[in-house]
Amino acid sequence: MAPDGSAAQAPSGPQQRLTVRGARTRDIRTIREIVRPLADSGVLVSKDAVTYYEALQQFRVAALDGVVVGCGALHVMWEDLAEIRTLAVRPEAKGHGVGSLLLRTLVDDARELGVGRLFCLTFEVDFFARHGFSVIEGQAVSPEVYVELVRSYDEGVAEFLDLERVKPNTLGNTRMLRTL
Repeated sequence: MAPDGSAAQAPSGPQQRLTVRGARTRDIRTIREIVRPLADSGVLVSKDAVTYYEALQQFRVAALDGVVVGCGALHVMWEDLAEIRTLAVRPEAKGHGVGSLLLRTLVDDARELGVGRLFCLTFEVDFFARHGFSVIEGQAVSPEVYVELVRSYDEGVAEFLDLERVKPNTLGNTRMLRTL
């Protein structure tokens, strides 16, 4: 969101306009289309449609000339911790700053919510490193918070905690964290 409350924008070329806004129910089909090839190749975890609808308020979409070409979500995990999830861009829209604008918008959302740290699980280490994320080694929460988080049914929380039961989902991914 821009400081004036309008949709965030980034320069994208002389004839293209890139905007980011909150996702709407009608965007879920498009979000799933964007994510499907990445899920099929194991880059993102496949999710049922109902999961996207349940998480609708967490999602932002990026539109290039009014056409949705990217998505991303911010999932709060704890008082000072949230995860950047499902950050994806259509192949034909790569190189237009879509992923960067989505990520900046999600970071702004996190700040607005009072979150102090952002987690991601990614194959795109260089991209996230350019945006201030660093690789996590070991646990990034206190033992007291770990005990609380381990109770979550959310697979993303299990991935953050690096639990053995999710290792097949995270093979090859890198756990990264950014302090705001």
